Amino acid sequence: MEIHRLEKIWLAVSLVLIVGLIASIVYGVAGAGVGTVGDTGQTVDPSSLDGTAFADPGGHWAGEDHYVVHVVARQFLFQPGTQEPITVPANTTVTFYVTSPDVVHGFDVVGTQLNAMVIPGQVTKFTTEFDEPKTYGIVCHEYCGAGHQSMAGQLVVVPADELPRNATSANATSTNATATNGTGNTSAAVAAPEVVA
Repeated sequence: MEIHRLEKIWLAVSLVLIVGLIASIVYGVAGAGVGTVGDTGQTVDPSSLDGTAFADPGGHWAGEDHYVVHVVARQFLFQPGTQEPITVPANTTVTFYVTSPDVVHGFDVVGTQLNAMVIPGQVTKFTTEFDEPKTYGIVCHEYCGAGHQSMAGQLVVVPADELPRNATSANATSTNATATNGTGNTSAAVAAPEVVA
């Protein structure tokens, strides 16, 4: 059986595309450090965030070189982020905990690798470090209703010495939120696999 010359060319092109796609996935995971956030089954009650760290969302120092930010994504804003920017320190480990009380949202810090889906009641956790002071946009990349196109915010990275070290928010003493583990039992810690960007 003889294979026509054009069939050989199309077969070669197809194989190159397949190998190229696999190589780009391997590079994204191994070379560029792209990761995923897994589902641990830990949740907060989306109908009432009272009594959790999300009742008073915002940022605070959790250690000498560790800053924690709790964010609530709701139709059609980020708390904080939309009405007042999220302010985080440069050259410091920053951990974000993000949840939603209403519908599925996205949390995408434009120009970075921080990009997560925010599911009602689920707590999404990711950790990163910003190298220099800069301002980033935050957008919702999951359609969340009629006002989705206006759901945006701002993240401002400032020198670490510009953020006061004393805790002013109600959630400053704990980086944990009350969570249920899917069986209705209460757990003190809200932790999910980390994405280091």
